[in-house]
Amino acid sequence: MRGVSGIIVACSVTALLAVLLAIAVPAQTPLVIGYVTKSATNQGWVLINKGAEDAAKAANVRLIIAGPTGQGALAGQVYAIERVISEGAKAIAIAPVDSTGVIPIVQRATARGVPFVAVDTAIDDASAKSYVGTDNIAAARAQAEWVASAIGDADEIILVDGSLSQSTGRERRRGFIDRLRELKPNAVVREVYTDWNSDQAETGVTQELKAHPNVAAIANAWDDGTLGSVAALRSLQYEKGKVRVIGFDGAPNALQLLKTGWIQADVAQMLYRQGYEGIKTAIAAAKGGPVPPRVDTGHEIVTAENLDRFVVENKLTGFMP
Repeated sequence: MRGVSGIIVACSVTALLAVLLAIAVPAQTPLVIGYVTKSATNQGWVLINKGAEDAAKAANVRLIIAGPTGQGALAGQVYAIERVISEGAKAIAIAPVDSTGVIPIVQRATARGVPFVAVDTAIDDASAKSYVGTDNIAAARAQAEWVASAIGDADEIILVDGSLSQSTGRERRRGFIDRLRELKPNAVVREVYTDWNSDQAETGVTQELKAHPNVAAIANAWDDGTLGSVAALRSLQYEKGKVRVIGFDGAPNALQLLKTGWIQADVAQMLYRQGYEGIKTAIAAAKGGPVPPRVDTGHEIVTAENLDRFVVENKLTGFMP
């Protein structure tokens, strides 16, 4: 009996110590990472944002998401950066709306020990810790190669540009034009300038098609622009395929146009991967670990032949009807 009671006492003491230790050691506060995005509504950004959220969940960190109220609103994005810093972010992943305009606040925050990782669009300053996204010049050159294979030596084409205040827009324009000049030096490129606005794309493409009805192809710097280009073709009653159309993003709504024959190809980014790798890189930066200065998330030309595989591999099934 004495031995049994001794065991009971010993067990009781052990249990009490476990309780006291649990009380004395507070639960570990999760690491806080800021994520300042460009948009929450554009389909491509929905996928990027989902990747970011999943990466935070996988690493058990607290992700504070903020962004401007309107596409391209620099002041709103600066306010969003200030907000996530005030809420304790130890690193920030950001998709800058203006590659130069965000530099002052990025420099100030970096000097205070908050590292930045650019996602999708670069920051034009060495203070950024890393850039995670597509090699836009290489992807745009691939887009030009596809167009060159679809047109004659002296055909007219329309190039729908994105915002040239962002590295993304500048690089996609430069990569496309430089490569097309190499392959089809006599082709005529008619540019439509936009601020990543699909209405501007539709209006500009409509005007160009009316003035130049023999355009052979339309290349778009992003997929909301692709939607605008197709809307222009439809409003002018062009038949599917009469003008060859290629998008850029791999957004589900544009891939659906590929499925139905309104466009013939799309330079697809790995959108989900951009968000996922962006947050992974920001977490590593917050912890003081090694961070690669450049993470290329890849691209692929998607056509009707490889569409189904691409949709499955890039987690797009739920977005496609």
